[in-house]
Amino acid sequence: MDARSEEFEELYLDERPGLLRRAARRLGSASAAADLVQDVFLRLWERGPQPLHNDTAYLRRSVSNAIVDHVRAERVRNDYVEGIVPEQYAAPAPTPLDHVEPRDQIRRLDAQIRILPERTRHIFLLNKVHGCNYSEIAEAMGISRSAVEKHMARAMLTFESIREQ
Repeated sequence: MDARSEEFEELYLDERPGLLRRAARRLGSASAAADLVQDVFLRLWERGPQPLHNDTAYLRRSVSNAIVDHVRAERVRNDYVEGIVPEQYAAPAPTPLDHVEPRDQIRRLDAQIRILPERTRHIFLLNKVHGCNYSEIAEAMGISRSAVEKHMARAMLTFESIREQ
């Protein structure tokens, strides 16, 4: 270790306990005090080898300033949280339109399915509702896989043309 590191370590070991007590007493939290004091020492270390006339006084003033900054930030956070109204926490109550729209969509979808030819409708429902793949549908209905693909394409085209209207 170089001379600066040794001096800094000595300063840290000598001053840290007193700074922790002072900060914990003013903040009411030992963990917040520990973080704050650690940040002050880190800033001092990062300043580099600049000599200070009175390191102890500088540390005490820095911790006092950091405490003031911390308390101000906490006050701002608390004011913000207190300003939030209960409506901002909860999802908005559903409107009558929120209840009607899904039902309306289901009715439109049902109407679209009903206009399909019977075999196409059956294939479509086997695939989309029951989760059967094309090969399973072809085997169950005794038709080729290609025929199933054509029926599904017809169903999808019907839905597309209705959606565009």
